[in-house]
Amino acid sequence: MYKFIEHVFGFLYPIFRKWGLGYNFASYLSLIFNIALLCLLAYFIYVVFRLVLVTVMVFIAKKTKTKFDDLLVTNKTAKYIAHLIPLLFIYKAVPVILNKYEYWEGVFGKLVGIYIVFLLLWIVRTIFNALKDYLKLKPRYSDKPIDSFIQVIMIVLWLVGITVIISRLFEINHTEILTTFGAVSALIILIFRDIIMGFVASVQVAINDMIRIGDWVTMDKFGADGDVIEINLTTVKVRNFDNTTTTIPTYSLSSDSFQNWRGMLNSDGRRIKRHILIKTSSIRFLEDAELSKLKSIHLISDYIDTRKKDIDAYNSSNSIDKSILINGRNLTNLGLFRKYITSYLRSHPALNQDMILMCRQLQSTSQGVPIEIYAFSRDKVWENYEYVMSDVFDHVFSSVKYFDLEVYELPSEKEYLK
Repeated sequence: MYKFIEHVFGFLYPIFRKWGLGYNFASYLSLIFNIALLCLLAYFIYVVFRLVLVTVMVFIAKKTKTKFDDLLVTNKTAKYIAHLIPLLFIYKAVPVILNKYEYWEGVFGKLVGIYIVFLLLWIVRTIFNALKDYLKLKPRYSDKPIDSFIQVIMIVLWLVGITVIISRLFEINHTEILTTFGAVSALIILIFRDIIMGFVASVQVAINDMIRIGDWVTMDKFGADGDVIEINLTTVKVRNFDNTTTTIPTYSLSSDSFQNWRGMLNSDGRRIKRHILIKTSSIRFLEDAELSKLKSIHLISDYIDTRKKDIDAYNSSNSIDKSILINGRNLTNLGLFRKYITSYLRSHPALNQDMILMCRQLQSTSQGVPIEIYAFSRDKVWENYEYVMSDVFDHVFSSVKYFDLEVYELPSEKEYLK
């Protein structure tokens, strides 16, 4: 074919010369024709190989059970490989087709070589994207920061690709380029600071298993309170419970404090830790008549009998003067109330009885004495957890009056007007 073209333009050259166009016109026309013919052949090869590769890959994807080849089809890997084959043909054909045009041979050779490097990087990228999507389908890897590792690999490959392109474009040795990069390393570190810090943080996050996709995290500094939906090299995306999205720099996970609720979700219960304030003035000792009345409360009737016997025996053996209630040992309405709440919690079906469960008294304050409930709900789903906690405290608030206690609250307008 190439010899035929030479004969044709050898025949046409005298005609161009007669018309006054000369050798240069014939030469450029020959160059254009050669390039056009080369591009036409390359396009034909591309169409054929694209049809074959895509058809074969789709056929294989349908026949195999694995999802990886389906994801290769989705990411159009076969399409980009089909681009590569005609480019390799052009790269090999340029020295032959343009052997008499040394300048243009160099230009086209460099351009095609650079395009091949870019295309190879793009093919590798589609394969890694398919691999990322495939691993996320696996329960073992679905919560791992796969995006970060793939981005690191692609950054390294892009640096190698850029080095090859510069070497090819300016005909510089690879060693000289790397030496130059070393000389400007301080500038590179400044430019890629976030990427480098993000890479280090990603490694720490992965090794220490600090955070996974799907984790519920709270980070007040960035206003994040929700589920992690993406972890990549430079950012972590959190979908908050109000459906907004917060972006956190990856390196902040290793330098700042954040709260990961995964441990709670993987445990056997979600903690309930809340208190009520009892007026100090309403706390007092209980008399026998009051104890007899409180014995009608089922959850503490046995406790009152047992404790009253022990207290009466102690007071009697020590000849305690009970004409004044403060003398000797006594039951208090607050102590009995705490015992009742503990018994109530022990009988509540929604609370995990195998975990810590107690009703305790905290340090008194100017607003009263805090009585705190510390227990764990079996159901960890937010909505259900809130219902269980509300149900418990509905009962607690309703029970206070039976022990002649008062809950502290600020006076209302009506009380001021009395």
